[in-house]
Amino acid sequence: MTTIAFIGLGNMGNPMAANLVKAGHTVQGFDLLPENLTVAREHGVTVMANAAAAVKHAEVVITMLPAGKHVLSVYEDIAAGAPAGTLFIDCSTIDVESARKAHAIAARHKLLSIDAPVSGGTGGAAAGTLTFMAGGSREAFAKAEPVLNPMAGRVVHCGDAGAGQAAKICNNMILGISMIGVGEAFVLAEKLGLSHQALYDVASTSSGQCWSLTSYCPVPGPVPNSPANRDYKPGFAAALMLKDLKLSQEAAQASGAITPLGAEATQLYALFNAAGHGGTDFSGIIRFLRGDAW
Repeated sequence: MTTIAFIGLGNMGNPMAANLVKAGHTVQGFDLLPENLTVAREHGVTVMANAAAAVKHAEVVITMLPAGKHVLSVYEDIAAGAPAGTLFIDCSTIDVESARKAHAIAARHKLLSIDAPVSGGTGGAAAGTLTFMAGGSREAFAKAEPVLNPMAGRVVHCGDAGAGQAAKICNNMILGISMIGVGEAFVLAEKLGLSHQALYDVASTSSGQCWSLTSYCPVPGPVPNSPANRDYKPGFAAALMLKDLKLSQEAAQASGAITPLGAEATQLYALFNAAGHGGTDFSGIIRFLRGDAW
C-alpha cells in the first residue's frame, strides 16, 4: 500500500488519518500539539518528529491546516525534501489565491498537487463519508482519487488548480445562508404557535427542503443526530463557518461577484462569534436569532 505523510492531525485530520490506516496505508503523521499526536498514535499513525521527517520517504503528502499562510509555510518547508513525483494533497479550506500559490510551489519542485477541501464535518471524517472537492491536473487527480476514497463518500474533480477551494467556498456560502433561513423559519413558527415537528414534517417534504433542515435541523427532536440534540456541541463550529463565509466575501470582492445574502450571513455569524459562541455548532445561530441569553 501507499506511504502517506499526514500533516495536521486535529479534529478533522486525526479521523481522516485513522481511515487511511484502516485501509492498509502506512501513515506517518505530524502535528504541533502533543495531544493530537497521542490520539494519532492510538489510531495506528506512526508519529514523526517533524513535518520534514514525515515527508522524507512518503509517496503522498496530505495537509489539513487552519489557513493559507500555514499551508504555504509548510509547503515551502517540506517540498524540497519530498521525493520527485510525490503527490501533495491539501485538504485545508483556504483562499483560492493561496491554493494556487501552493500548486506553484509543488510544481517548482516537480511534484504533483491537488487542492481538495472537504465537506461533511467531524462526523463525516470519522465515518469516512466526506465529500472532497478537488482542483488540479487530471494526472494528479487520477493519482489522488484512490488515496482519498477511504476517507470519502464522494470525490469530485472540479477543475484546475484552485477549483476545489472555489467549490468549497461556494458550497459553504450556501450552507451558511440556508442555516440562517431555516433558523428564522423555526423562530417564526414558534411565534405562530406551530410545533417544531409540524414545521419539519411539512418543510422536509416540500419546497423548503434543504440539507440544513433535514440533516442538521437547528432545533432538538426532528433529526436525532443533529447537534441541536447535544446542546449544539459542534460538528462544524461557528468560528469555522465564519472563516468560510469571510473567504467567500473575499473571493466575491476579488471577482466582482454580487453576493448580498452571503454578505449578510457573514455579518450575522460575525456577531454570533463576537458574542462568544465561536465554539458552538453553527446551527446554534438559531439561539442568536431568537435573542436567547446564553
